[in-house]
Amino acid sequence: MTSRLATRSLGRLNIKSTAFLLCDVQEKFRSGIHAFESVVQVSQKMSAASKILQIPLIVTEQYPRGLGCTANEIPIDHAAHLEAKTKFSMMTPGVTAKLEELQTKSVVLYGIEAHVCVLQTCLDLLEHNFDVHVLADGVSSMNFPEADIALKRMALCGAHIVSSESVVFQLTNDSKHPDFPAIRDLVKEHQQAARQNRLLFKDANL
Repeated sequence: MTSRLATRSLGRLNIKSTAFLLCDVQEKFRSGIHAFESVVQVSQKMSAASKILQIPLIVTEQYPRGLGCTANEIPIDHAAHLEAKTKFSMMTPGVTAKLEELQTKSVVLYGIEAHVCVLQTCLDLLEHNFDVHVLADGVSSMNFPEADIALKRMALCGAHIVSSESVVFQLTNDSKHPDFPAIRDLVKEHQQAARQNRLLFKDANL
């Protein structure tokens, strides 16, 4: 028990027990969400990383009949689970069952809106004893200050606030990892976009 608690507090990630959760990055939000293009770019990177590392990708869409499907630029054809929902939290019975089936212990969470669906998903995951890692460069809201407030609350509740680049390197852990060259190339491919990520560089004139 002591070892389990110590591991959780440190935020260690293990490929075999991690899942990526993409929350509601949908077409109808494109014009309203602050730095939507940055959320999409990070979502693209994480989708590619999930393929390379064979980490399950779970995707939800909030009322897609009215809000559209996941943004076209984000590849989700390999998703382990795709679900339409009306509940704000991603923790529907279907998603919960999939996480149990996968024997997931750690979740990497990103998407929109930070202070609504992402926050409620995070709280539900923490309540069910998942180790939660929220991508600061991959979550946003219509009114961006709401995202900052939500990230602070999630951190206070026990989530790890991290970046996409940090996560993918933590998962490979060692430059001798067989998938490290592909992850290194993926990071390089997205480096220019990362330098223009308005969620990371909040005060920059990008």
